[in-house]
Amino acid sequence: MARIAGVILPPNKRIEIGLTYIYGVGQSLAKKILVEARVDADKHVSLLTSEEEGKLRDIIEKKYKVEGDLRRIVATNIKRLKEIGSYRGSRHAKNLPARGQRTRTNSRTVRGNVRKTAGSGRRSASEKT
Repeated sequence: MARIAGVILPPNKRIEIGLTYIYGVGQSLAKKILVEARVDADKHVSLLTSEEEGKLRDIIEKKYKVEGDLRRIVATNIKRLKEIGSYRGSRHAKNLPARGQRTRTNSRTVRGNVRKTAGSGRRSASEKT
């Protein structure tokens, strides 16, 4: 059971994919970390030795901001946008897309009203009677 940055990595996945379970580590960063630690990317998490696990833990905790620290930074950035009254901050406050996406047809789940397909608006034959 590998525990890195407070996250228990799934034992049945390859280490390259398992590292992406850590918030702030994507596939490209996971590859860089594995090259630096000299760990085979095809090795499964359950087969890691304690030395390899320690190397990975040291590299991630010393070089990169992940998990709690990164979440705190992102939250403070969004809070700052809201406080200064920027457009992006107001979009975050309203739970709407902040990067220019359309809202007329998409982003229904973000807006919170998941609707069914409307159809033509005409009543069906069973409702006419």
